[in-house]
Amino acid sequence: VQLVESGGGLVQPGGSLRLSCAASGFTFSTYVMNWYRQAPGKERELVAGITSSGGVTNYAGSVRGRFTISRDNAKNTVFLQMNSLKPEDTAVYACCAGKHWFPQCTYWGQGTQVTVSS
Repeated sequence: VQLVESGGGLVQPGGSLRLSCAASGFTFSTYVMNWYRQAPGKERELVAGITSSGGVTNYAGSVRGRFTISRDNAKNTVFLQMNSLKPEDTAVYACCAGKHWFPQCTYWGQGTQVTVSS
């Protein structure tokens, strides 16, 4: 099983990034997919989740209206479009797969660094 994130980087406040998480080794289309993040010295927190069909999404209040989660079951990939980024969004972002919302994940990715700074 592998979950491989990509798309992180350095962006100015107000900018955008699109993260991708490519999955392999399990039946991607039957799993809830989640994005979570961890900033230095802070606990991991849910950013967004999406059900197996993509019909239901779940967002942290701090990102609702700015971030959008989506998935492509044909490509075994989940995405996180991040707009209007703020310095407080700086963290390592990772994806995880499970039968429920984060933190009830079975498979975990390693993460990609997102830094929002001028």
